[in-house]
Amino acid sequence: MKITLAKTAGFCFGVDRAVKMVYDLLEKEEKVCTLGPIIHNPQLVDELSQKGVRIVSSPEQVRENETLVLRSHGVERSVIEKAEELGVKVADATCVFVSKIHKIVDEQSKNGDLILIAGDKAHQEVIGIMGHANSECLVFSDAEELEKLLENNPDLKKKTLTVVAQTTFNEKKWILCQEILKKVCTNAKIFGTICNATSVRQSEAAELSKTHDVMVVVGGRFSSNTSKLFEVCARHCQRTYLIETAAEIPLIDFFGCSSVGVVAGASTPAGIIKEVIKTMSEILQPVDEQMEVNDTVQKSFEEMTDEEAFEASLSSLTGDQKVCGVVLAVDSTEIQVDIGRGLAGYITKDEYSLNPNVNLTEEVKVGDELNLIIMKINDQEGTAMLSKRRYDAIAGWDNIVAAKDSEEIITGVVSDVIKGGVVVFTNNVRVFIPASQATASRNDSLEDLKGKEVQFRIIEIGRGRRAIGSIRSVLREQRKEVEEKLWASIAVGDRFTGTVKSLTTYGAFVDIGGVDGMVHISELSWARIKNPSEVVSVGDTVEVYVKAIDTEKKKISLGYKKEEDNPWTIFTTNYNVDDVVTVKIVSMTTYGAFARIIPGVDGLIHISQIANKHVVKPQDELTVGQEVEAKIISVDTEKKRVSLSIRALLEPEVKEEDAAAADEVVAVAEEPVAEVAAEEVAEEVAETVEAPAAE
Repeated sequence: MKITLAKTAGFCFGVDRAVKMVYDLLEKEEKVCTLGPIIHNPQLVDELSQKGVRIVSSPEQVRENETLVLRSHGVERSVIEKAEELGVKVADATCVFVSKIHKIVDEQSKNGDLILIAGDKAHQEVIGIMGHANSECLVFSDAEELEKLLENNPDLKKKTLTVVAQTTFNEKKWILCQEILKKVCTNAKIFGTICNATSVRQSEAAELSKTHDVMVVVGGRFSSNTSKLFEVCARHCQRTYLIETAAEIPLIDFFGCSSVGVVAGASTPAGIIKEVIKTMSEILQPVDEQMEVNDTVQKSFEEMTDEEAFEASLSSLTGDQKVCGVVLAVDSTEIQVDIGRGLAGYITKDEYSLNPNVNLTEEVKVGDELNLIIMKINDQEGTAMLSKRRYDAIAGWDNIVAAKDSEEIITGVVSDVIKGGVVVFTNNVRVFIPASQATASRNDSLEDLKGKEVQFRIIEIGRGRRAIGSIRSVLREQRKEVEEKLWASIAVGDRFTGTVKSLTTYGAFVDIGGVDGMVHISELSWARIKNPSEVVSVGDTVEVYVKAIDTEKKKISLGYKKEEDNPWTIFTTNYNVDDVVTVKIVSMTTYGAFARIIPGVDGLIHISQIANKHVVKPQDELTVGQEVEAKIISVDTEKKRVSLSIRALLEPEVKEEDAAAADEVVAVAEEPVAEVAAEEVAEEVAETVEAPAAE
């Protein structure tokens, strides 16, 4: 297959200048933002975004110390003036050809000319051009719209007009529009403002599309110049495809084509173009060579890879190649059969099955009849190379076609991961599954599918026995069934074993079997945590229970903390009032100190309970981190509060004068007195001794 790349494919001067300007600023470690996407190519825009380049829609959104890059399409004069007013640092990447149009419109409109613009009125370049006009501005997209414009505004024929075109305007359309203007508007001044690079690209695209079977246009789907190239190619080549990356190549039908032309928009990076060419050369070109197989099947099988020959055989079989053979002998590598033509037929292990682990001696026994295909005959040796798996593929293909019409779910094994998707074999038929249809979400790895059995539907049948399937459609359907079943039975208190799917700052989302529920951060741990990642990670298997259900919004709140791990439960189970515990001082207040009894439970040592003397502030007696003995003096179960006392474990401190007074009273008490008097003395002694401790 001949592949021809247009000479002018890739960045034009203006786009190249704009992109380089951004990269130069990044190399200088400057913070960069662009007014809209720097170019209409999502892949390059994503790359710049990963490097920190932001997209803004107005100068007001520019942050401090950021440089605002004006893209090659140009902007209105008012935008530049606003940036100057705000003091925004600006790097102007406006294409020189666009700047030329701005200058023409500005000067001619100051002279009183009415401005006509050929282009897309919604395109940023046209919006920018209109923003430099000092008089009325009208836009038309083609000759038909121009005629309507002139018909609805008859005064235009008498006015002095200045006519310009968007730099990427279709050149053939522009020629038709000029012919109308020259006939109708004799006062019109027409300026040739289509970019030379655009003209060359469109001319080259037209020539290639006339001489090639398939045309591939590479570029962003929202790129104006890329869209124009597609229009040009489609006019001459019915099989014209627009792709953004090489990943889309497997979806193109190259059946029967001998030549492919490749063109690319002015905003398409060289790396993407090279990848497209490389992919077509390495992967698709052999496919087209297969399509040429007819009378030279035997030779092709020798030259092709195993998979290529397999696909080719399905497109080129004749009735004479199908035979029924009787097994004569079998060993671990080969089966010998009699096909009744005076030939010794043999089937290699690879031609018996695609499964490399197949055991021939267990699968086949002498006397078995097998439906086979003759792949190659050696008349001199009297032998025939045969294939069972290729014969099976015929029936398999019929099943594939039927499955497409019935939307039947079929099963296959992922044999390989290729650019753009995966290859699945089912009943010896090769089915391509695009990456977008291979997994439940785009973030899932394709590599994880290799070697696995999967279920899928056939969503497209192409020429040359090309089948395209979708695993995602089956997964979504299965998930929906599971969801409906779960929602029909789920209740508060139900327990599930789930898998952590994602984490946010406020909690973790857990798949509980087809439905995601959220565990709020406060439900992940009895201790205070700052982020869910301190407790769980994506992929973890966790035990959760349903706390609340919102059937209307389809939301499930899950609990993760276990009551047996509740610090308060542990405390009340193992500790009682009057217990003496070793505690650790964790914080201070003006009215006391908080001490850690067990992780998650702190008790308050009131300032009056720190010592057996008057304490001015807790820091005079205690320090954070200090371990002390304390007595549990009260527990408020309802408010979950614990009061501790160090003082309760200390001997009362008695002042000297109080001790002397106590001795004197005791001496008096020892004299013979009435029993009632002795009791009164005892009470007085008690009050005297206890008085200091009550301070």
